[in-house]
Amino acid sequence: MTVKVTVCEFQDDLTGIAQDWEQLVAHVKTESSNVVLLPEMPFYPWFAQTKQFNPTVWQEAVDAHDVWQERFKELTPAITLGTRPVNDSSYRLNEGFVWEQVAGYHTAHRKYYLPEEEGFWEASWYHRGDGNFTPVDSGILRIGFLICTELWFMERARRYGKAGVNLIVSPRATGRTTVEKWLTGGRTASIVSGAFELSSNRVNSENQAQEFGGQGWVIGPDGEVIGLTSRQHPFITVEIDLFESEQAKLTYPRYVLE
Repeated sequence: MTVKVTVCEFQDDLTGIAQDWEQLVAHVKTESSNVVLLPEMPFYPWFAQTKQFNPTVWQEAVDAHDVWQERFKELTPAITLGTRPVNDSSYRLNEGFVWEQVAGYHTAHRKYYLPEEEGFWEASWYHRGDGNFTPVDSGILRIGFLICTELWFMERARRYGKAGVNLIVSPRATGRTTVEKWLTGGRTASIVSGAFELSSNRVNSENQAQEFGGQGWVIGPDGEVIGLTSRQHPFITVEIDLFESEQAKLTYPRYVLE
């Protein structure tokens, strides 16, 4: 069974976000995409570049994602995947989601591994999720979320593979100087899991304070890079065969017992 998957890079400012969305909608319609992966918390400028938590900024980010979420229907019939900031009682969370035309929005995973360093003060802005890495099913797809930093915890990718996941998705907010490092992480996750690895990222110009590097990717189940985004091509769509993922899980190193 083949599906068309779309990954992208979104600019890290409100005007750029709106521009990129319009272009993404047009691209998805032209390509007849089945799945669209958005970057990490894409609908508000990156707030975790400062360590001091600001409740007003946080709520503005939540509200912005509420507004944009209503527009996911513009991508239908494609399934939309991504993350967004949410409030859950007294907890602030970075929530991975699946949005479908009929079923609407449902929570897939809440980011558990949070960096805390210059430009990425995430643990100061929101809480850890509950550590649940259960795959989610959407039609013929079984999907696992590894949100940004979570990509480096390869035991999670391996367990997703053992659970029959055929797509691992990694919405990111990562820098320009580390794009090759992150691509290596994506390739490794695909190899240990036998799943296709998808990622979308933020991007901006070199004169902005936080330099995001773009480069979304689609990686095959043996680590082969099938497609990469760039500023010249910020949206790419690739047709993948899920049978390749099933077959990959029968081969080295996936079959080795823990």
